[in-house]
Amino acid sequence: MSSTSKSVTAEAIRGILGILPTPSTPDADHWSCEQSVDLDATAAMTRMVVEGGVTLLMTGGSFGEGPSLTWREHQAFTDAIVRSHGGKALLFVGVTTLNTRDTIERARGLIALGADGLFLGRPMWMAMDHPAIVRFYADVAEALPGVPIVVYDNEFAFKGKIATDTYRELSRNRAIIATKHIGGPTMSQDLLAVEGRMKVLPVDSQWSRFAQAHPDEATACWTGNVADGPEPLVTLAGAVGRRDWALADRISERMWWAQLPMFPGGKLENFVDYNIPIAHGRLEGSGLVRSGPPRPPYLFAPDGYVEGGRETGRRWESLRREFPPG
Repeated sequence: MSSTSKSVTAEAIRGILGILPTPSTPDADHWSCEQSVDLDATAAMTRMVVEGGVTLLMTGGSFGEGPSLTWREHQAFTDAIVRSHGGKALLFVGVTTLNTRDTIERARGLIALGADGLFLGRPMWMAMDHPAIVRFYADVAEALPGVPIVVYDNEFAFKGKIATDTYRELSRNRAIIATKHIGGPTMSQDLLAVEGRMKVLPVDSQWSRFAQAHPDEATACWTGNVADGPEPLVTLAGAVGRRDWALADRISERMWWAQLPMFPGGKLENFVDYNIPIAHGRLEGSGLVRSGPPRPPYLFAPDGYVEGGRETGRRWESLRREFPPG
């Protein structure tokens, strides 16, 4: 187990939680590829993000292609990140599988490699109700005592949003320190329900508004843009920390402008169905990370979707110059 795991509490979740993509090799789009993770690009990406001021990292979400990596690739990717951040970051690894026992086995393996905690969505073969969700997270916490958990809540990926009453119960699980929230009308209700026992994390462009409503609780956000350049995110974190709401609102508005092209037709549901190829386009547009092709089976998107991702990357690159840290 990582030596830092037992000391990570909800109070450590401040600033930016950056979800890392998984750079791929040129042959990653073919079924015969046995090692699709570009480890050199992974190391360079990790150093760039951490040196840029983001020290809370997560892996294995949807655009990070957690479902399409083999177990050996998950291990190699995690090891490369741990070796590259040099103890300067906390790493929450994605270990979602289709059942509890495989999830626990993967979690143990990646914690042994030096990860600090888990970024954990629930199994999604069938929808899970309140008792099943509470039991799932309780089982993982029991199997890995002292390992902190960031919940991955995504109504599209996991066949429904976690209900407010379920959040209230999950917050009593002392291993759970935060949730990556998808947003929407219940976000404030969910934050109030957990009574400070865990952090409720909005997406980057919604952080300023959420923090103004809950300045003492909304101390962090999550982002999928960290590998496109951490500068505007770090500047946003500083503005929220100082409660400079005018600057925070301005950055948030510009972030929304930058990200709008990756939502085809302006609809989140269009993005989530094709977010892996769109995310590769975004990395191409921003130009900081050698992304490579997507992995099978998530290879294709309708005409224009990937170009929307490229345009978001290009717009994000302009934000790096507009909002440099400091």
